Amino acid sequence: MPAKTAEPVSTASRVTATGVALPPSQFLNPWQKPVFMLCLVCWAGLLVLGVLRIETSATERWLEGLFLCFATFSTLFGLARRLPMQNVLATAVLIALISSAVVSLASASGIPFGPIYYLGNFGNKLFNVLPLAAPFVWIFLIVNGRGIARLIMRPWRKTNYYGFWVIGYTCLLAVVLDVALEPFAVYVKEYWIWQTPKSVPAWYTAPWVNFLGWFITALAILTFSMPWLINKQPVKQPIDYHPLVLWLMLAAWISLGNAMHHLWPAVVVSVVANTVLAVFAIRGARW
Repeated sequence: MPAKTAEPVSTASRVTATGVALPPSQFLNPWQKPVFMLCLVCWAGLLVLGVLRIETSATERWLEGLFLCFATFSTLFGLARRLPMQNVLATAVLIALISSAVVSLASASGIPFGPIYYLGNFGNKLFNVLPLAAPFVWIFLIVNGRGIARLIMRPWRKTNYYGFWVIGYTCLLAVVLDVALEPFAVYVKEYWIWQTPKSVPAWYTAPWVNFLGWFITALAILTFSMPWLINKQPVKQPIDYHPLVLWLMLAAWISLGNAMHHLWPAVVVSVVANTVLAVFAIRGARW
């Protein structure tokens, strides 16, 4: 029986689980490069201020907020290059809602991260429990982490367990980033403090259960948002290094802050881990 040849698929005939599939967003796509450039400028400014040890000035706080906003929007606009706008919006809303619920629960009860208290430097708190910066951080982590996982797994994208490996790597990447983030957040930026008993094993005062909490939170977010992150269009997608670049930018800023405060174990772990993931992501992309 002769093999069927692929036929062009019109917009009207593309069907998804939610109805008719739409092409990648033509409205959000043009904004990706300008927003990324603004993100790059803020990132460079943060590096300069970090080297100069100007870490508590009003300018530095503004740059932090702008960098987080531009990095998050650049992440979503990059996602819009391969997904319809409705998928991008649904993904952002789901991640924001689930992460907000988890962070609020952790702030009020210590579950699932441990006894954490968020300070004002991490943004104003909604209802005195939810730092407004938290949803932006989780959108950045989940979307870009999954983008890097897809690059790593690209040689095996047609295997049966490809999706499970992508989910696992995404959750693992969130944990790896948090390993470097904890000393940075506690000792460099004072975003939050841990009230961990001295008898409990900890990494820069963060209890080890915190990292399990990050893995479980990432897994829960992916479980609900994955249907919106899957591209239903039967067309080949170009290789996208944008998630990897944004991830390494954030990691470099965190590592610089840790290095300037002589938090060398965190620096070594971050540099080694991100070098390995960059190598495997680029290798997978070129497969």
